[in-house]
Amino acid sequence: MPRGPHAGALSNAAELAARHALLETAPHTAPIRALARRIHETTGRPVPDPDPIDGGVEARLLLLLETPGPRMSHENAIVSRDKSGGTGANLRRFLGAAGIARADTLIWNAVPWIIHAPGALNRAPRRTELRAGLDFLPPLLDLLPRLRVAVLAGRFAAAAEPAIRVARAALPVLAMPHPSPTYVCTNPAIPARIAAVLDEAAALLRAAPA
Repeated sequence: MPRGPHAGALSNAAELAARHALLETAPHTAPIRALARRIHETTGRPVPDPDPIDGGVEARLLLLLETPGPRMSHENAIVSRDKSGGTGANLRRFLGAAGIARADTLIWNAVPWIIHAPGALNRAPRRTELRAGLDFLPPLLDLLPRLRVAVLAGRFAAAAEPAIRVARAALPVLAMPHPSPTYVCTNPAIPARIAAVLDEAAALLRAAPA
């Protein structure tokens, strides 16, 4: 798997185009992209693709965020730690500090489609959107045979725990605060909690069969 690029690389048009070219030929992301198309056909909403330089269906850690943010383009969108902005920068920092390899990770969202109209301000998912989004979580889990731990980031992602317990009863599920600067900068206990949870996840990966 290629090494991750510089911070905020997906704000660079050439790098974004290179990721999309890789998506067209990457077998480890093809099943997830097919699920994304199915979600799009069901909801009529744009669904970002997984990052092709992450683990795809070979991932051993699922990092579940809440929903794609309002900065994400409605076209050519990718769920990635390499997005510009504070959340992407924090994800890169925390995952790097925990020593969690890109090849071991899949970053996804509890509501996997873009809920914001172009140019709209950020908002939380509605309950109906969250319930609808979680309906697509079991099919995603079915695509991840090597999964060893799920990390739920934020209170909306935490709502996924019952569905994960039903689908994968033995899978460790950890909850942490959302890595958005809105939360991380409010209290020093929050970044400490994120770091502790990701360290625990990294330990589970080290202890699990390869």
